Amino acid sequence: MKSSIKIKFSVFLALLLLLTVSILSTLVLSGIRNNQKKNYEMYLAQQTKIANTYIQQMYLTESIKDKEEFLQKNAQQLALQLNSINAMYVEIYDINGKELVNSMSYNIRDDVKDILSHAQKDQIAYKIVGDYVEYMAPLYNVDQIGVIQFHYSLKKDIKFYTDIKSLFISIGAVVFVLSFMSAYFYFNRFSKSIVKLKEDTMDIKRGLYTSIIPLKRKDELGELSEGIYYMSGEIEKNINKMEMEQQNLKLAVEKLRALEKQQKIFIGNITHEFKTPLTVIKTYMDLLDMYSDDPNLLKDAKVNIVKETQRLNEMVEKSLHLSSLQKYDFEFECEKIDVKEILEEICSRMHGKAHKFNISLIKNLESGFILGDKENLMHIFINLIDNAIKYNKVNGQIFINSYTKDKKVFIEVADTGIGIPKESRDKIFEPFYTVNKDRAKKHGGTGLGLSLVKELIEKQKGTILLLDTQEKGTTFLISFPTL
Repeated sequence: MKSSIKIKFSVFLALLLLLTVSILSTLVLSGIRNNQKKNYEMYLAQQTKIANTYIQQMYLTESIKDKEEFLQKNAQQLALQLNSINAMYVEIYDINGKELVNSMSYNIRDDVKDILSHAQKDQIAYKIVGDYVEYMAPLYNVDQIGVIQFHYSLKKDIKFYTDIKSLFISIGAVVFVLSFMSAYFYFNRFSKSIVKLKEDTMDIKRGLYTSIIPLKRKDELGELSEGIYYMSGEIEKNINKMEMEQQNLKLAVEKLRALEKQQKIFIGNITHEFKTPLTVIKTYMDLLDMYSDDPNLLKDAKVNIVKETQRLNEMVEKSLHLSSLQKYDFEFECEKIDVKEILEEICSRMHGKAHKFNISLIKNLESGFILGDKENLMHIFINLIDNAIKYNKVNGQIFINSYTKDKKVFIEVADTGIGIPKESRDKIFEPFYTVNKDRAKKHGGTGLGLSLVKELIEKQKGTILLLDTQEKGTTFLISFPTL
């Protein structure tokens, strides 16, 4: 049968108090009894000593030298003198145990032969009979000449002991009740705290973590309550974390499935796109086998094979780069970079190519510091400016602006080229997508440049947007968090 901790506390407390009061009372009463015994033993020993002193004094004044005759003659006088001093009844025996004198008017003693025999052998002996002590001690005159018996009353001692015992019982009962009540209310707080801790653990078991409130105690129970409160919070955090991880795992699985689908499409596109340059190369190789002595064919084949080989090589490199960016999280070598400086450097590099096509580079650059990988940033802006040159018109313009706003650094790359149709704007960042395949082929485009640019920007916590322009031309807006 399960019992409450309050009942257990109460029963244990009652037993403990009862045991304490009982032991204390027993020890005190035993001490009183022993002290009484010690007192009457000392007192009777003192009376025996007085009796022996009287005997020695009488013997010095008497002419009778026979010890037995001396004791028989003076026993009555000795008994009277001792009775006058201590008011105790006295009996005197000779060395053979014969009673010589009895100061009591009547004989109320029990049989004392057992202690008399000890006293005859030069030993002190006594026994308690009712409320009296029958005390016997040897009498001396150099040697033992007899035995004296004192009849000592214990009535006062017994009454004192009884009164103390009654006092202990009454006081003990009062102390027991008061102590029990005080301790009960004190320990009741402990039991309530323990019950509260039990309820908290049950709440944790049921998953009710927010309902737990720590106890306001400055002791071990308070520390335990705070530990349970902290533990419940940690359990809730871990469960939420596990649920979040489970959700992330689910998203990762979905992402892997999407990536797998994307990779299948990517591989299909690669296969398709690789066929074109390989077909051109194979065709020229077949023609050369057939017409090896045609100088015009040899010249044309050399130019086109080199062109298609370069296009194929660029396609392979960009495909591998884009695939690795999508599959792995690379650690970039980030450093503090001024966007104005890196754009100035890129414009300087691209100036020759722009001049070749009669295209002007117009800059409006402001300093803005970001944390990024310099090589990847160079690749991003070179790709964008290169596309702006490829798909621009003769005597066209490219506008490159940079500015800082709302804790971000913005870069705009705009051109006055052919622009991008509305129906293609959502697809331009897809791998191998080209708006005009003939023009892309003419300029060596692979359809991977913008996909790679987008991946590199997002890996560095940036964004790229294609702005909606009403007129001809294309404008890309790139942003990075500023330092």
